[in-house]
Amino acid sequence: MKKVIFMAMAMFSIFMFSCKKETLPVNETEGLVKVQEMSNDTNIVELYTKTGSLQVGYNEVYLRIRDKKTAIYKTDAVINWSPLMHMMAMTHSCPKSAIAKVAGKTTVYKGFIVFQMPENATERWTLSLNFQTGGASSSVEDTVSVPNSVKKRVSVFTGSDTKKYIVALAEPANPAVAVNDLVVGLFTMESMMSFPAVTDFTIEMDPRMPSMGNHSSPNNENPVFSATDNLYHGKLSLTMTGYWKLNLIVKNASSEVVMGEAVTVSNESSSLFLEVEI
Repeated sequence: MKKVIFMAMAMFSIFMFSCKKETLPVNETEGLVKVQEMSNDTNIVELYTKTGSLQVGYNEVYLRIRDKKTAIYKTDAVINWSPLMHMMAMTHSCPKSAIAKVAGKTTVYKGFIVFQMPENATERWTLSLNFQTGGASSSVEDTVSVPNSVKKRVSVFTGSDTKKYIVALAEPANPAVAVNDLVVGLFTMESMMSFPAVTDFTIEMDPRMPSMGNHSSPNNENPVFSATDNLYHGKLSLTMTGYWKLNLIVKNASSEVVMGEAVTVSNESSSLFLEVEI
């Protein structure tokens, strides 16, 4: 009888241990690295990216809001943000997305910002966040570090229609010798504070490897606009390691060239391009 009771108690202990293992808290920031914290009297906002830093070009930014008193993370936040470059003689914003809860997460929110220029000794970027949670409104603001990127991941240009545009490379963030997913953002500058996505243009891409006779690659697909994330999606074929120039031609809804030229024997590069290196 004692043996039966002992076995029953052992099985119960195993069952309880298994239940505890299954209910361990999930690390919702796994794979992310904290960039910095921003705080006010009641809340702390944590900023994350996959690299632990921001840089010129497209940045996917993750956020969590923690109550300063209870240390509990908010699960019901509605967040808006405003990046702002403080220059010597003016201020301006940049392209940005809305912020939404990350699918499958309870405390992590995500959006993107496209910084079109780097900080320097006299000019800086700030980030303001306004959010509502638990029926209360709050805001934080702080300086964020935005150094230049190693490769050209964003280009600002004036089109043939005299409008200003910003084109930015979102993916591949880590290019490989393969057919990579290609994601590009295209935005227009309506004002110094408004940079909506351009939804009805055509982007033609011709990747070339200047150090290897300026050869191209097969199986590329020009990026096409997706209303799901307001970005253009295609395929980028990289056939060997090294530096690649992604030559671009941007055309409007009437198929008129807004910016860029075809690569030919006499013209080895478009005036509009982005860069990757494996």
